[in-house]
Amino acid sequence: MSGLTTHILDQASGKPAAGVGVRVSRRDGEQTQWLAELRTDADGRARLVAGEDLAVGGYRLEFAIGDHFKASGLPVSDPPFLDVVVIDFAVSNLDQHWHVPLLVSPYGYSTYRGS
Repeated sequence: MSGLTTHILDQASGKPAAGVGVRVSRRDGEQTQWLAELRTDADGRARLVAGEDLAVGGYRLEFAIGDHFKASGLPVSDPPFLDVVVIDFAVSNLDQHWHVPLLVSPYGYSTYRGS
């Protein structure tokens, strides 16, 4: 089953980051095609691109993480240190599922190729 998904974990609270805005685009040289703009579910997950719509090439995920931490009640800087986290990556095999998790706190983040 191919496709593109994400899962955001809030490291400050130790919980999934629900309701975070995520934008996904496909990038081909200078061309950018916006594919979706959505929010993570209660478990911090989002299905971004269905398998039949996935193509080999570059993608960009934009996570509106500053809004999440402002709403969380945690003491954060104003403006936030991290407002929008951008991850650029490439899909190289359409027979595989592509999962791009985001582990995030108000002052840092990490990502990896998940399964």
